[in-house]
Amino acid sequence: MPSIRFRLNGVETAIDADPAQTLLSALRGALGLPGTHFGCGANECGACYVMVGDRAMASCDMPLWSVADKDVTTVEGLGDPDHPHPLQRAFIAEQAMQCGYCISGILVSAAALLKRNPAPTEADVRLALDRNLCRCGSHNRIVRAVLRAASEMAAS
Repeated sequence: MPSIRFRLNGVETAIDADPAQTLLSALRGALGLPGTHFGCGANECGACYVMVGDRAMASCDMPLWSVADKDVTTVEGLGDPDHPHPLQRAFIAEQAMQCGYCISGILVSAAALLKRNPAPTEADVRLALDRNLCRCGSHNRIVRAVLRAASEMAAS
């Protein structure tokens, strides 16, 4: 099997796998990163979103070969318990999650937005998160959390 090389959460990574395997499958399997979730499997719900470069993208239908030599960031790459990302702190402060299934994809989508636009409007946030589905109805708290994180990031 060929080795696919890419930067995963800032670390040079190589994986010997079928190049047609989905990135999601490789992340959750051989790479041991369970934070990215399988939702619909058809690029429709956002639970599997990862950041490729500065864009949130569905990993459920993304072949592994397509990330060769690219930067991939998963929710695990945003922060950790000792050094959480401002988005993670804001989501906790705003109680912007319930079941949590969609949150990893939403956090990654929000991080991609803030990477491209550090001072988004509420409309910008809603547009950036439009493809992320949340059945718990936390949408308004999620938007508030993203705006809170943007403010915190701008102040630091």
